[in-house]
Amino acid sequence: MSNEKLLAVLNQLLADELTAINQYMVHSEMCDNWGYAKLHQAIEKQARDEMHHAEWLIRRIIFLEGIPVASKLNPIKIGQTVLEMVSNDQDAELGAVRASNAAISLAHEVADQSTVELLTKILKMEEGYVDWAEIQRAQIEQMGLENYLTNQTEGAAS
Repeated sequence: MSNEKLLAVLNQLLADELTAINQYMVHSEMCDNWGYAKLHQAIEKQARDEMHHAEWLIRRIIFLEGIPVASKLNPIKIGQTVLEMVSNDQDAELGAVRASNAAISLAHEVADQSTVELLTKILKMEEGYVDWAEIQRAQIEQMGLENYLTNQTEGAAS
């Protein structure tokens, strides 16, 4: 049942997810430290979602009789400001969207519909994170960084 090329791609996607988890957790905790509770919660939720993606990929790799490689990480890009964080996270998600689309094409080539369905589910979530980051960047541009950050504090109106 195994396809070595597909397993290699799934393991690369797993590395992408594990990298994102680490990057997002650091960004989330930095936002919490700075008092930006809403950003902390939003980014922490994304990290949790990435954990689910990693879990689903591990399950799929095992099902396909492969060995999940959970020790490989890509370079983590920690932002020093909120705008850098959002930009770095958006770049990571755009990369994930490209990688997921390529993996979906490969899964179609090897006639693995279950992998196609799993990757499509992950892809839709990744696209949602890209949209979220685009919204954050637009808000920063339109209202200015200071006003944007004021809205990210615990006491800000929801």
